[in-house]
Amino acid sequence: MLQELLAVTELSGSRREIGLAHGRTHARLIQRSLEVYDRLFHDFVGIRWARARVEAERFGAMIERGFPEILEEMDAIAEGAGVEAIDILTLNCRSEISLTRASGGCSAFALGRGDTQWLAQNWDWRTDQLHNVVVLKISGQGQAPLVSIGEAGMVAKIGMNAHGIGVCLNAIRSQTCGEGLPIHVALRKILESPDLQSAVSVASRDRVCSPAHFLIGSAEGEAVGLEVNPGEPGRLEAEGGVVTHTNHLYAAANRVEDFPRPDSRPRLARLDELLRESLPARGEIGESELFEILSDHHGEPLSICRHFNPAQPEEERMETLFGVVMNLSERRLTVRHGKPCETEDTLTISLSPPNRS
Repeated sequence: MLQELLAVTELSGSRREIGLAHGRTHARLIQRSLEVYDRLFHDFVGIRWARARVEAERFGAMIERGFPEILEEMDAIAEGAGVEAIDILTLNCRSEISLTRASGGCSAFALGRGDTQWLAQNWDWRTDQLHNVVVLKISGQGQAPLVSIGEAGMVAKIGMNAHGIGVCLNAIRSQTCGEGLPIHVALRKILESPDLQSAVSVASRDRVCSPAHFLIGSAEGEAVGLEVNPGEPGRLEAEGGVVTHTNHLYAAANRVEDFPRPDSRPRLARLDELLRESLPARGEIGESELFEILSDHHGEPLSICRHFNPAQPEEERMETLFGVVMNLSERRLTVRHGKPCETEDTLTISLSPPNRS
């Protein structure tokens, strides 16, 4: 089914002003997200929303230590949407609550070609979140503008900022959860980073309380994969300008245990193959060539571009909900809502580099 083109929600001002506008603009979608995650928590970990709120309470103290100012924005999102603050905290800690058993999705890659640094990925998740996806352009006080594509009510997911720092996310199924920032709060802190070193330090200094993979790139032509966890993150350096990742760990420094689905390694091998063989060896490439990679169906239905798979248990059926390609060097982000193979309609957002004078 072809999906509607996303619109950009522009938010600016103080943390409170940003949160209030987010909550008021997307109140209906936030309410729907709470309903989706009530079902998802029940399907994945056998709890309902009331119990999930109790589980989420312990993460508030971690956020207070590592990124306290974001709590004001989260509280304001709740006020604007007409829900309780604990509901927005729970929504932003959904990975820590659900990914102990949830099926992982998403295929991501970084590509350095000439003077251009690219990041790209498909985001795979439950189909009932498809129409709760939002594109936020946030211009906070004292912060460079940033763009985040994610779920309504959440402070961040995948995106880039005007400094040319971009981040992608791969889910990791693991029962590890310790001290650090929740995944989506850490992603927002990365998107507020002025340079690659600051972005990487979110994982290495602040730490992330549960495992995931963050693929971080910069306009200066650098990219690194970080398998984050409560300990020292595993680090994946670019080889020939390329970093690829799906949903299993292979660089984690402290041997965090994961439980990937069987398709994660074949998708990773296919990404590597496509980046080696499907792109022209010389000359310019653009968003269309990279969306072709994100549209690949080799090994379907558990392919890079994921479609409905009736063979999977209902609670584990993941589909591609959007594909995104970022040209960090030009500060340009392009997204296709729904499966990238089904439409060439795109939303493109460009940011201007901040004035460094």
